[in-house]
Amino acid sequence: MVRDIIRKMLSDEIKEDHIWKCREIAIGLNYPSLIRRYYQFLYGKYLWKCNAGISVKAKFAGKPNFPHGLCGIFISQEAAIGKNATILQQVTIGSNTISDSKGLGAPTIGDNVYIGAGAKIIGNVHIGDNCMIGANCVVVEDVPDNSTVVLHKPRIIAHRSDRNWEILRISELNKKSEQT
Repeated sequence: MVRDIIRKMLSDEIKEDHIWKCREIAIGLNYPSLIRRYYQFLYGKYLWKCNAGISVKAKFAGKPNFPHGLCGIFISQEAAIGKNATILQQVTIGSNTISDSKGLGAPTIGDNVYIGAGAKIIGNVHIGDNCMIGANCVVVEDVPDNSTVVLHKPRIIAHRSDRNWEILRISELNKKSEQT
């Protein structure tokens, strides 16, 4: 089993089931300390390969669904996540550790919650059951059960004249600044 996990870890294909199995063994109290430390190491390697940070101390009521893999996901060690959570890429579920902040603490996320790509849930907030957090939302206050959080409609800025959207490389930018 260990050999298979290592082989799969070193391959290009990383399956979330393998990562989750490593996590379960890494936090499992039924395993000797040395075995847990070894699986913590493997779990860390998996996350490093995915550019993710999901603490072994984070509490999950059930295995979450990561439809786009673990790419860029960060979950704080004090976060608590309910059953049947769906978490898309680049999501941050982070603690607020600023001592004089009113949002000091970590998020608690209910059951059946969908968290869209790029969403940030920060501080001591409670996300109720059956909620949807839209893409790129920043949530810093409680969300009641059966709610959806979305960003305000994007603002369109019309320009009075044509714009030059030429993109320069750094080397070109340096040459242009030397000329002026």
